[in-house]
Amino acid sequence: MAKMLKVTLVKSPIGAVPKQRATAEALGLSKMHKTVTLPDNDAVRGMIWHVNHLVKVEEVEE
Repeated sequence: MAKMLKVTLVKSPIGAVPKQRATAEALGLSKMHKTVTLPDNDAVRGMIWHVNHLVKVEEVEE
């Protein structure tokens, strides 16, 4: 069973740096309170680290 991360956009990226806005969009978070399930790997963790003030992350087993 692969580990997955459930990522939810909880703060608007409107006032964020454009690079952070682009990172949130690349994670698939286009609207407030949208949740996506992503694989738990280093690339995704790095993207989440850059926008950690905008998102809520939960680990899930699938």
